[in-house]
Amino acid sequence: MDNKSFEKLVEEALDSLPKEFAEKLKNVAVVIEDFPTHQKLQQLGLPPWGLLFGLYEGVPQTKRGIYYSSPPDKITIFKNSIEKVAQTKEQIKAQVKSTVIHEIGHHFGLSDKELQ
Repeated sequence: MDNKSFEKLVEEALDSLPKEFAEKLKNVAVVIEDFPTHQKLQQLGLPPWGLLFGLYEGVPQTKRGIYYSSPPDKITIFKNSIEKVAQTKEQIKAQVKSTVIHEIGHHFGLSDKELQ
């Protein structure tokens, strides 16, 4: 899938968020990269061949104080990782949406266990 089409899927996933969640997304940037770096996989304790669909980096809203101020949190969606497991456009679309929602869950303070 070309980059522009993939970016559109990420935008659609963000646009599909319920209004009450979309309005509360604060200080977070969503970016697309091909793969996580080897250093990032190592930091996360994953093997070099590990697949990572998305990554949230930042301070969850539940951990922020009233006067919280810092650079934006970052949600990265890894295009080629998703394409390795999803062959059709519909499978890619479903995985993108699932990944975006999962990472936004982390932004709101939910753990991996809570997101399952």
